Amino acid sequence: MLKAGEVYENPVTGERAVIRIGTDATGGERLVVDLYVRPGGAVMGEHFHPGMEERFTMLRGQVGFRLAGRVAIAEPGIELIAPPGTPHDWWNAGPEEALVRVEMRPAARFEAMIRNAFGLAQDGYVNKRGMPNVLQLAVFAREFADVMQFTRPPRILQRILFGLLTPLARLLGYRGSYPEYLTREPSSIISVEPLALN
Repeated sequence: MLKAGEVYENPVTGERAVIRIGTDATGGERLVVDLYVRPGGAVMGEHFHPGMEERFTMLRGQVGFRLAGRVAIAEPGIELIAPPGTPHDWWNAGPEEALVRVEMRPAARFEAMIRNAFGLAQDGYVNKRGMPNVLQLAVFAREFADVMQFTRPPRILQRILFGLLTPLARLLGYRGSYPEYLTREPSSIISVEPLALN
């Protein structure tokens, strides 16, 4: 489980996550992360979380958001909420590193998904947007469909395409989740100010 002070990095998407409240302290119910995003950095693509709420509080810089189809630039002090099922995407829209506090509820399965996504990026198995090849994506998307679903291509196409590709991907050794990513040590550990658990 993630612990306060651990640091995880995605070298491809430009994200550096400093855990503020870890899943270890909340039994997987909540995760609070300070996410530093380099200029030009962005998440893998527009997506939604079927059963998880995600809150974003801008602390520094400018972040572009697409939330339920609306596009805006968020600056420090702005809070945005993506309720379950709400499509959203975001990226650093400014010339300097952005800092966003992100809170997820519930977070246990999200932790497993993000550890795998970051692990694949760290090991060079993704493209410049942070997306794995189509065979890896097929098994990854099916494994974590309860946590995150991409909005493109349309869901019906994803179901058909990933349904056809998954057996081939598994035959070739691809997995939806890799044990070595779930147990990989953080990039570093730093001291952080404690946050309230409320």
